[in-house]
Amino acid sequence: MIVFPIPAVPGYPSVGKRSGSQKPPRIKRMPSAPIVRHSLHESLVAPLREMILQGELRPGEKVPEEQLCERFGVSRTPIREALKVLAAEGVLQILPHRGAIVARITEEQIEELFPIMASLERLAGLLACARASDADIARVRALHDRMMEYFEKGEEVEYLRQNRLIHESFFEIAGNVTLSAFYQQILTRIHACRFVVRKSREHWAAAVVEHNAMIEALEARDAPRLAALLETHVMGTTSGIARAFINRTSVEAPAEPADERGAARGRRTSTSEPV
Repeated sequence: MIVFPIPAVPGYPSVGKRSGSQKPPRIKRMPSAPIVRHSLHESLVAPLREMILQGELRPGEKVPEEQLCERFGVSRTPIREALKVLAAEGVLQILPHRGAIVARITEEQIEELFPIMASLERLAGLLACARASDADIARVRALHDRMMEYFEKGEEVEYLRQNRLIHESFFEIAGNVTLSAFYQQILTRIHACRFVVRKSREHWAAAVVEHNAMIEALEARDAPRLAALLETHVMGTTSGIARAFINRTSVEAPAEPADERGAARGRRTSTSEPV
């Protein structure tokens, strides 16, 4: 039998030799990007928050855990962990033996949160005017014109959607991630009073006049004026509507049973209050 010699490999012991005195090869450490792991409940926080922003879950309503489990295809454990995160943000309240309910806004919270929101919007207006490209301004103008079309038609739901996109656009153009994060956190807590509550036609018309002034200031790149308009809009029109909302809901009947909420929610959506 012919035996062919096996060539030696650097760093490894040769065949037929004892390797007790030889050290194993050292593996060179290669640079790598950090591995980001997200738990299941963390991935549920954003869609649950969006349900509140869209008015699917309204202030004072009990969060339907079983329906959420079916909707997202998960067990109750990650749902409840996600609800705890939102409760820590002040968006929900977790009550003993009752579960989680969407937090109602109070007069004290208006006094606390609306000045913060007004300051955030003021800063966003300043930064947006300084950083907006012609394309950015054209995009906001298109949103504004579309919003005005829905106002003329009396289509509140679509008006609200464009309205929210306009305000979010100021923060996107501003290009400050931290500023946008603060805005979204506060918005989630006051959203019921800003985008999804009923209001009179007169108040709606007043809000439209303010929006007309805002788009003109942006197109003129008049940063001080846009900042002042946004701040006044929040502290004046929006906070006044929020107070009216509190006064109205304090005398309304308790929420209907869970099995009737789906149909009722559909009726409520058409009576949203845009600002």
